[in-house]
Amino acid sequence: MSAVALRAPAWLVDLVRTTPPAVPWRDVARFAVSLPAPLALAVLVDGGVDGASTALGAGVFGTTGALAATLAPQGGPLRTRLRRVAAGVGLGATGLVVGQAAGGSGWVPVLVVAALSAVAALVSSISAVASFGALQLLIYTALSSGLVTTLGPVAEVSFFLAGAAWATLLVLVQARTEQLDPDRSAVAAVFIAIADLLDRSGPDHLGPDGNPDERTEAARRALTGALNDAYDRVIHTRSRLAGRSRELSELAGVLNAAAPLVEGTVAAARAGVRPDPADVTAARSLAAAIDGSTELGWERPPPLGTGATQRRAVRHGVRLVWNVVGDPEERALAAVPLPRPGPRTRLRLLLDRTVADPDTRAFAVRLALCTGIAEVARQVLPIERPYWVLLTVAIVLKPDFGSVFTRAVHRGAGTLLGVLIGSALLAVVPRGGWILLAMAVAAGLMPWGRSANFGLFSVFQTPVVIMLLDLAAPGGADLVGARLVDTLIGCAIVLVFGYLLWPQTWRAPLDDALRQVTAALDTFLDRAFTGSAEDTRRARRATYRALTAVQTQLQRRLAEPPPISTRAAAWWPVIVQLERTADAVTEAVIALRAGEPAPDPAQVEVVRRAVRQLEEDVRAHRVPDDAELLAEGVLAAVAREVDTTRRLVRESAPGRWQVADPADRTP
Repeated sequence: MSAVALRAPAWLVDLVRTTPPAVPWRDVARFAVSLPAPLALAVLVDGGVDGASTALGAGVFGTTGALAATLAPQGGPLRTRLRRVAAGVGLGATGLVVGQAAGGSGWVPVLVVAALSAVAALVSSISAVASFGALQLLIYTALSSGLVTTLGPVAEVSFFLAGAAWATLLVLVQARTEQLDPDRSAVAAVFIAIADLLDRSGPDHLGPDGNPDERTEAARRALTGALNDAYDRVIHTRSRLAGRSRELSELAGVLNAAAPLVEGTVAAARAGVRPDPADVTAARSLAAAIDGSTELGWERPPPLGTGATQRRAVRHGVRLVWNVVGDPEERALAAVPLPRPGPRTRLRLLLDRTVADPDTRAFAVRLALCTGIAEVARQVLPIERPYWVLLTVAIVLKPDFGSVFTRAVHRGAGTLLGVLIGSALLAVVPRGGWILLAMAVAAGLMPWGRSANFGLFSVFQTPVVIMLLDLAAPGGADLVGARLVDTLIGCAIVLVFGYLLWPQTWRAPLDDALRQVTAALDTFLDRAFTGSAEDTRRARRATYRALTAVQTQLQRRLAEPPPISTRAAAWWPVIVQLERTADAVTEAVIALRAGEPAPDPAQVEVVRRAVRQLEEDVRAHRVPDDAELLAEGVLAAVAREVDTTRRLVRESAPGRWQVADPADRTP
């Protein structure tokens, strides 16, 4: 058999591939201390862990509350972490209460679980914070439906909240030990990415076809990602504050002032123009000044009167940002206030994001169907801990609209290993303090596994949950196999009723994302040649954000099995070419500012019409015509890129999916 025949499918390689993550030591310490501490206190009060007792039950619920609050923070500003803690703990406590109605038999528990799941799906579409809270709502509903203790409902919720308060205290302690401000670090990362891209600019970084090489393209994408992250952290955070924050306003001003520098840097990289070394140094100095590690200790670079247009644009951008970073008054003046929308506008946006969105409604139906079936399975199947099936369904089909197939495989494989590890620990570790030590070790590994992938996280989370539930209700060695069977049943329910039976599963949902990119690109073209500088920058930002979204969709679909991964891979060159087209428009904007003559409006309309026609071709799965676009001046490069995009769409049209193995693709 040939070596090619022995190679694993690309979708499977993408599914299991992971980069060894760095060890987040602060998170490791926080997890290892916060989770077993309530149980340790209960053991000290009760004098051991033998038999069910009120103290031990209190420790179990205290640890479940600590688990919800401990899992919530995933980086970002402290206010964002605390918001996630509040959402997870609040909705988790609600799940504990509602879960009491999900026990027993009959259709009432089925309807309760299904209705709650639909609500969780709608809530999850509001934001990432709401999505985390919705997951905790389902998880603790499942646990409460099957966990029997000697405590009453009020006591259970009280100890749950007490454990959450303990874990929140450790979140605050950890935040005090972290010197870097995440908002400032995010803005500083933009200028580090600018410097990296400038380092990769020049004629020796162009490929044989005259286009930037792969490493330069990767640096340009890194700049786009850094800019998106910075705006998400600073602008979005500021818009949600009840009052004004001077520091956030100043950081927002720095980002606003950086727009010409970003545009000039992208244009220089695309044209293969080597920047002035002083500009690279200046970009890194700006990054150091923004994150507070140093001050701007030298004069800003002087203007360039001669040289390539792109080089002069970079210097002009550096000088603009230098003014803002070096002068606090300029930073405050550069911040454009973001007005808070009124109640009616916020309500309309909320409805558009939830019940009015067809994808959200479809997901709500899928989640309600799967959890309802899991609840029926709990009642009719002869299994030891039936709530584990519902728990598995909630975690695998968790409300964040991710890849169901990937999570089901990761969850199944991760739980298999986790059950074996947890069972081995229960078999060899004496009950008592040693169990708590083993729980602390497993808990400490959870944040490291989470930074790798969902499967590795499950490997370490499962032993923690197994040891916790075994302390609450010892089940013996036979429970190990039963729990594994329950997990496989839950994964099977999700794969069949939440994945295989739905028509959208078998489509690569890149068409909508591609249409959004072409629509944004059309607007960018219009603003570039007819709008103000501010309008142009906003349109450029919208275009690159849409490109980032379609890249995310592509990577998610490449981890699915064929035919989804094969069809998604067919769109890869089209997406890359759309990025190049956006870069060409950016370069045209820089040339116009340098004094190049504006193109004929009729030619601009021809190119825009071709982009709009491309959007219609994608929507109708129609092969574009092969008429060549002709343009002159600064518009000529844009027309060539649009022509190339149309050719690639023709090659990727339905019925022409015979593409190379995705493992051989070269972005």
